Amino acid sequence: MKILFITDNFPPEVNAPATRTYEHCTEWIKQGAEITIITCTPNFPHGKIYDGYKNKLFQKENLDGIEVIRVWSYLTSNSGFIKRILDYASFAFMAFGVGLFQKYDVIIATSPQFFTTWTAWALSKIRRKPWIFELRDLWPESIRTVGAMKQERILNWLEKVELGLYKDADKVVAVTDAFKRNLIERGIDADKIEVVTNGSNMDLFSPCEKDIGLLKSLNLENKFIVGYIGTHGMAHSLDFIVQSIVKIEDRAIHFLFIGDGAMKQKMMEMASMLLLKNITFLDPIPKDDVPRYLSIIDVSLAPLKKSDTFKTVIPSKIFEASAMQKPTLLGVEGQAQEIIEQYNAGLCFEPEHEKDFISKVKLLKDDKILYKNCQHGCGILASEFDRKKLSNKMLEVLNDVLKK
Repeated sequence: MKILFITDNFPPEVNAPATRTYEHCTEWIKQGAEITIITCTPNFPHGKIYDGYKNKLFQKENLDGIEVIRVWSYLTSNSGFIKRILDYASFAFMAFGVGLFQKYDVIIATSPQFFTTWTAWALSKIRRKPWIFELRDLWPESIRTVGAMKQERILNWLEKVELGLYKDADKVVAVTDAFKRNLIERGIDADKIEVVTNGSNMDLFSPCEKDIGLLKSLNLENKFIVGYIGTHGMAHSLDFIVQSIVKIEDRAIHFLFIGDGAMKQKMMEMASMLLLKNITFLDPIPKDDVPRYLSIIDVSLAPLKKSDTFKTVIPSKIFEASAMQKPTLLGVEGQAQEIIEQYNAGLCFEPEHEKDFISKVKLLKDDKILYKNCQHGCGILASEFDRKKLSNKMLEVLNDVLKK
């Protein structure tokens, strides 16, 4: 099977779409698939080109058996709606041009960078190949939720395009059951939709002792660490977390934020203004270093804004944390909450509810029996959501499409 995969994000970028795509592709190669990735120069989230790369018209590399083609695109930071649209649209146009000359049996395009799916649709029509819409986010609905765009007429038009793409795709692979329910309610045939959730790479993430050297270097010994590793974006409600931290009187509780994004500078300014001493900000880290940093945290933080839209979202970080037996403190309602509660893999607080948030932090710190039970639940959850099992499930979907 020859697979063409179109994605805006790919390693060395370390966000969830890049990680999922890379880990799926490496497993598919073991099953005999040949994979070509079309992506852009690594630049997420600031629009700054990573060391060792240039924003060329066309460049190739081989990453663990995956042929990676990087094309030129207009690069900008992960903020500012108009500039981001130019970024996504320019990549989609260039990916289309390059995709015309590749050999493949099936095309996959992954959202939420919505225009990648436009490219897959156009290529499928010209090359007469089936295409898969990998649905990672309900875009443009999420854009409306975070207030990144106010023009309702444009958003309504984009939603019509979105529905048209779902209907045209040979399969929609959604990352949550809630996404599938959403599409069915909007008229998409249930038989067209498969669910392949995110999961954890059990080869990379597993229980281990705390990295004492790292703790010492960060001056965080003897602290109960609540850690957040990932994008500091508009949807993640991290400004609410910073505002709430000032109300936590227990000095043994410390918050560690690792990553970058549109909200990071605002968070740092808020922490400085509030004179917070129990908070540390670190720059993004390579994917291979994430287990070291997860080893030193006691609780993994996973919040989102309070919105019905985000009830359909399952933050991918809960799977990696669970694989290392780190309970999740989840500030998301809906399916993610159902998973955490089903496996007893952490505690949930009402999104953007300060009192509930603070009480759950204290409970995880002070109740040792509860914490141990959550660790046990984490192990069960991680086993159920093993990335290898999930990648094989998606490969079966691709095989089924090609048989038709």
